[in-house]
Amino acid sequence: MEFVLKRDIATPTKQHIEGSDRTRSIRWTLASLSLSMLLSALGTSIANVGLPTLASTFEASFQDVQWVVLAYLLAITTLIVGVGRLGDVVGRRRLMLGGIALFTLASGLSGFAPALWLLIAARAAQGLGAAIMMALTMSFVAETVPKTRTGSAMGLLGTMSAIGTALGPSLGGALIAGFSWRALFLVNVPLGILTYVLAHRHLPADHQKAMHTAARFDICGTILLALTLATYALAMTIGRGHFGPLNFALLLAAALGAGAFAVVETKVASPLIGLAMFRDPALSASLMVNALVSTVMMATLVVGPFYLTHALGLDAAVIGLVMSVGPLVAAISGIPAGRFVDRFGPSPVMMAGLAAIAAGAAALSILPTTFAVPGYLAPIVVVTAGYALFQTANNTAVMADVPPDRRGVISGMLNLSRNLGLVTGASVMGAVFALASTASDITTAPPEAVASGMRVTFAVAAGLILLAIVIALAGRALTSRSAVPNDARKR
Repeated sequence: MEFVLKRDIATPTKQHIEGSDRTRSIRWTLASLSLSMLLSALGTSIANVGLPTLASTFEASFQDVQWVVLAYLLAITTLIVGVGRLGDVVGRRRLMLGGIALFTLASGLSGFAPALWLLIAARAAQGLGAAIMMALTMSFVAETVPKTRTGSAMGLLGTMSAIGTALGPSLGGALIAGFSWRALFLVNVPLGILTYVLAHRHLPADHQKAMHTAARFDICGTILLALTLATYALAMTIGRGHFGPLNFALLLAAALGAGAFAVVETKVASPLIGLAMFRDPALSASLMVNALVSTVMMATLVVGPFYLTHALGLDAAVIGLVMSVGPLVAAISGIPAGRFVDRFGPSPVMMAGLAAIAAGAAALSILPTTFAVPGYLAPIVVVTAGYALFQTANNTAVMADVPPDRRGVISGMLNLSRNLGLVTGASVMGAVFALASTASDITTAPPEAVASGMRVTFAVAAGLILLAIVIALAGRALTSRSAVPNDARKR
């Protein structure tokens, strides 16, 4: 009897220790994933501030040096779905470690590049590493974090992404002033090494089934999708908002590529993207809404600086402070947004976020012309907080019930829909702003014309969010009518 009593007393202690160890392991896993998200976001935002210095150093035009940014973004946009699926096939841990190593090595190569073309090539390689990290990070959350805490984990990742975006311009400016443009890229090396060490020690091992799966990787589909996405991204970025014959030709090529990709996916045994998954109305609606919201968020980054400069007459230092408010609010809102999702569920939080974005966009079309900087900042706070709510809830809802062998590709598609929205928003919303301003050159337009462009652009943005709300509600209604809503996604 004494032995039994001692055993009964010892058992809870053992369980408590095991539970504590698991909690500690999850925290370290989230730390490595958070650093991965921070690095990929920092890689996007830190290079922009160095473009004038790069143009002077390499005696190149702005059109040439902007490829330092575009190469990174194009690599992410074109490859993120493919690398997500590759992680499902060969094992996510080994691919994640390879992506972190590639990002770190490419950062070092970028910092030591002796010529502009080598810098651009290294940035493309860095973008590939970032695509792997972005595609697989949410997959690991779904794999390692209990469902009751998924929202908080997604909120943490959103916070780290916002911090990386916000930190980029200020950190980049300080590095250029204190050292040189090379420090913009070399700063990622020690951070990348730390991320690799943490990931190597704490990411869960690949399952044997995933590592020795019989499914073949869809090389043809991956190449076709990458070419199609690259063509579309170039169509949206070349000309900087002014569409010409080349832009339309590229859009036509992208449409033909999308058609060819759809045909190929119906023929191969193991498709990159099973088209049947789009029969899931919840998934399709989430991807469309994600793209629309990202389009609107890009409008704040494209239109905001012009309005603050040419309509309100602010200097560069003040504009930098005003523009940093949005990312700061996103960084503060991410973790609370995750807790709201865990407590109330993804759907109500997502709708609340969309409503806040719509209200903020409508306010941006009205208030700034009357209340100047306060009238601009208040709606931006509402829009950004709403975006944090939406993104956390949407990511959680999409990843919650994805089968393990599709987590990588679904995560990649979530990131892809966001990137496509950002690319589209930079071009389309910029074009709306220019047309509404009725000025051939927005940099020389009078303040009244810029203010008019601001009003029209964010009225259009509010309309897009209302469309997103309709799509989200329709997706929920169709899902509730479906007897087996997740069958298509599982196939």
